[in-house]
Amino acid sequence: MGDMLTAGTEYDAVRTIWNGAVSSRPLAVLRCADTADVQTGVRAAQERGLPLSVRGGGHDWAGRALVDGGLTLDLSPMRQVSIDPATAVATVAGGATSADVAAAAQRAGFVAVTGTAGSVGMAGLTLGGGYGPLSGRFGLAADNLLSAEVVLADGTLVTADEEHAPELLWALRGGGGNFGVVTTMRIQLHAVPAILAGMIMFRFDVLPDLEESLLRGPDELTVQAGFITAPTGEPALFAAPTWCGDPEAGARVLHQLTELGEPLMAQVGSTTMTDQLAQIDAMFPAGRHVEIGARTVTGLDRTAQETLLDAARAKTSPLSAISLHSLHGAATRVPADATAFRNRTPHLMVETIAVWEPGDTDEDQHRAWVRGTDRLPSGYPNLLGPEDTERTAAAFGPNAERLLSAKKRYDPDLVFHAPGRL
Repeated sequence: MGDMLTAGTEYDAVRTIWNGAVSSRPLAVLRCADTADVQTGVRAAQERGLPLSVRGGGHDWAGRALVDGGLTLDLSPMRQVSIDPATAVATVAGGATSADVAAAAQRAGFVAVTGTAGSVGMAGLTLGGGYGPLSGRFGLAADNLLSAEVVLADGTLVTADEEHAPELLWALRGGGGNFGVVTTMRIQLHAVPAILAGMIMFRFDVLPDLEESLLRGPDELTVQAGFITAPTGEPALFAAPTWCGDPEAGARVLHQLTELGEPLMAQVGSTTMTDQLAQIDAMFPAGRHVEIGARTVTGLDRTAQETLLDAARAKTSPLSAISLHSLHGAATRVPADATAFRNRTPHLMVETIAVWEPGDTDEDQHRAWVRGTDRLPSGYPNLLGPEDTERTAAAFGPNAERLLSAKKRYDPDLVFHAPGRL
């Protein structure tokens, strides 16, 4: 059995997660070395009536990896990743991070569909949907989930794939960790000729011209955009394109992006997924205080543009950011009812990230700034807070009823409370 921790250095290390504002203190932490440890922990929590949480990468901003006064299952020792080069399939343990998976895939000559940061747990990212720089060509991380081994609320282990428990697999593809603990999953990898990426800075007024590339660009091109504060104090627009395909075609497409306006800065070139993930991790290291808001928009109409500009000008911390994650291409061609992730129309996920140093006395202002984008229409379920049950149901749309049925079947006693809580 894995180590049971109730205090001490190792205990403190486990409860130190990405968002330094989270101060939850579990009654105990079980460091799980394998699936049997997870089963033991789930059963122990049930027998003792303890609330349960699961810590993978510990990157959930709301801190749901930890549970006050309950039992936290720490999967971080379970970080194995193995690759079958013949099928381009990775078998990923429940505690592996996106960086772990990207590195293993790269060594085997493939890429994995991940998010934008390497320190995020791969299982949590995948179960929540998983926007990322390769989504235009290969879909969401959830779309690349082939099967999973899941420990249910009674401690039993089931395999969810297209032949065994297909409804559970459907729910896992975007429904969050509401149904059990994923201890192993199999994900599809891909081979690409090259990855080109970089950063281009523009004046804010280029934003409407960027919309075509964000929402209707070629599948090989996925662009993340956002805002920083220029030396003048005015917001500046950044575009962070990723091209995964023929390098000559990619060079032409990325050059066309620089011609949308007069670039304040342009740096693009050949890279790897591991390098890209590491760069984002360096920009947003663990330990700072964080709050995140997420809304989705189908285009950059006047209301969206004004809201984004107002938010960019009103930033309360120089560490804070506004990012636009695009969903287009392959991810939008998956039928809306094929996975639990419902929103398959081309759209932008607007992520407002307030980041401040511990001890900052303006915490309330930072949190209020995040809420300032609520005038945009709808939320992204796996970034909504635990109190946002109505908005979560609305974000899942017609899939919400089917997800609730899966919840009643696989977790009738509501043991698991995950991002995108049902």
